[in-house]
Parts: sequence; structure tokens; C-alpha cells
Amino acid sequence: MIENSMSTILIVFIALAVVFDFINGFHDSSNIVATVIFSRALPPRVALILAAISHFIAPFLFGVAVATTIGDELLDVSAITMNVIMAAIISGIIWNLITWYFGIPSSSSHALLGGLLGAALMHSRSIAVINTSGLLIIMIALFLSPIAGLIVGYIVMKITLFLVRGASPKVNHLFRRFQIVTLIGLSLSH
Repeated sequence: MIENSMSTILIVFIALAVVFDFINGFHDSSNIVATVIFSRALPPRVALILAAISHFIAPFLFGVAVATTIGDELLDVSAITMNVIMAAIISGIIWNLITWYFGIPSSSSHALLGGLLGAALMHSRSIAVINTSGLLIIMIALFLSPIAGLIVGYIVMKITLFLVRGASPKVNHLFRRFQIVTLIGLSLSH
């Protein structure tokens, strides 16, 4: 009897993870493929297939270091139970659907992180389960990432404009190829 209930819980857990990943895909991945499709570097079907394949193989190529950091350095291990993980995934699904429906830009990763913190706090009823140094590292990364992206993007754009000034329109063909490389890189890192 216990084996059947554990099997059912495992099936529900896997189904929730697949649903979250699917919603994550249509919630976040449209941003990755939009420019490649709009510029006609790739047709929509090819761009989506390429993004899906890249998303799928990323953990096999790069591992799961971010998930390990969150699991090991954010919360006390005693606070991470099956119920906490399920609650985090369900809250991430709900938040993603709400923000998608209303057209509010948000991050699926941030939703999952918030759901995990909230569920762990409710489960343990103590703020002591949060590793403040791990939370600080994650918060700094979340804060600095857009700033670093803005600065690097600005510099790369300035260099690019300098390098292609006076170039023939054939340079657009090269940029379309670079967009495909960017699509793959963003999909792998997402």
C-alpha cells in the first residue's frame, strides 16, 4: 500500500515538474526566439525546435550547478521536503500563468525561488531555515545581472556599430547567422 502511494506521489511530482517546465517554455522562451523569427533569420518552427533542443540538452552539457547552489546554500536541508518542493512548483505554475495572462514580464526562475522560500518558511515556521549568506549571494546575483547585462550590451553595441560603419548590406546576412548562435546560447543558458 505504501509503495502504491509513493508511486502516485512520484508520478504527481514528475507531472508537476513537466507542467512547470512546459509553462516555463512558453512563458520565457518566446523572448529568446522573437528576434530570430522577426528578422527572418529562421522560420518560427525551426527556431522553436532549435530552442527546445538546446533547452533539453543544457543540463547534460553544463550540469545543474544553479539548482545545486539553491538546494545546498539557500535553505537548511531539513526544510526541503517533497511537500515543500511540490508547493514551490505549484506556486511557480500559478504565478507564471497569472503573469502570462496579464502580460506582466516576470521570470519563472524567480517564481520558483520565491515559491521555494515561501513553502520552506511555512513548513518550518521559522526564518532560521534560510541560509542568509546563500540568500544574499542569490539576491546580489539577481540584482547585478540586469545591470551587468545593460553595461555589456551597451559596450558590445558600441563596438559593433564601430566595426560595421559603412559596411555593405551583406553584413545583415552575417548578423542573422549570429542571431542563430545567440538563440542557441540563450536557450542553453536558460
